[in-house]
Amino acid sequence: MRQILLSAALAAGWLMADTRAEDLPRWELGLGLAGLTIPDYRGSDEQRGYLLPLPYIQYRGEVFRIDREGAHGDVFTSDRFKLDLSANAGPPAKSGKNGARSGMPDIDPTIEVGPSLHIFLAHNATRDREWSLRLPLRAAVATDLRQVQRIGWVFAPNLNFEASRLGAGWAVGTAVGPLYASQDYHDYYYEVQPAFATATRPAYNARAGYSGARLSLTASRRFPKFWVGAFARYDNLAGAVFSDSPLVKRKDSFMAGVGIAWILAESSRP
Repeated sequence: MRQILLSAALAAGWLMADTRAEDLPRWELGLGLAGLTIPDYRGSDEQRGYLLPLPYIQYRGEVFRIDREGAHGDVFTSDRFKLDLSANAGPPAKSGKNGARSGMPDIDPTIEVGPSLHIFLAHNATRDREWSLRLPLRAAVATDLRQVQRIGWVFAPNLNFEASRLGAGWAVGTAVGPLYASQDYHDYYYEVQPAFATATRPAYNARAGYSGARLSLTASRRFPKFWVGAFARYDNLAGAVFSDSPLVKRKDSFMAGVGIAWILAESSRP
């Protein structure tokens, strides 16, 4: 049940997208279903499909918000810059169901929290189409809701484009950029301790540094009584400092998902 709840929360974070905040209620609550296809971890050659409950939560406060970027709060905002606190998450994986990790500890869901500097590069007159450079630096933990383990930090600079009022009411976004992470973070996924080494899985200790590149795409549309959304994410691990780990079975990863949620309650305040 813990894994279902955590996975549902991750699905919501990947799928949620927002439109112009001033046009919508202050908060919305809903429930739906999400279909996902995700690898066990970046670099795994085993992919799994999931059908999960999809909690729909949107909060559009003046400082604190819950939207497609997760839960975040603006610390400073101007026409050219924004500094906020943001969060990200990663999926769990059962090692008993993964051939490369057989006999090793499970991968618990991960949560990343930290500051993100947004540098606005260009936008149209109504600011519903915008280019920005985003520089998130987040501390990461792994948790199964019973215990929490610190696993280092992640730096994910990316070039981001958002269009919140595309044709027919769709909101779309795309982001592309490299990833960098600490040794502890890479070890959590790619280290093979001597106790778990085998003839085909030698001991391995990861290093800090380049963690590959990522391209993300999102799309969503809010109807009067329901919401639909989709996302796709491609990771390329060529040149990553852990690419020689025996747990890396392929040099790219792909995940995608679609969801629909019915809006059950909303604020009368816009």
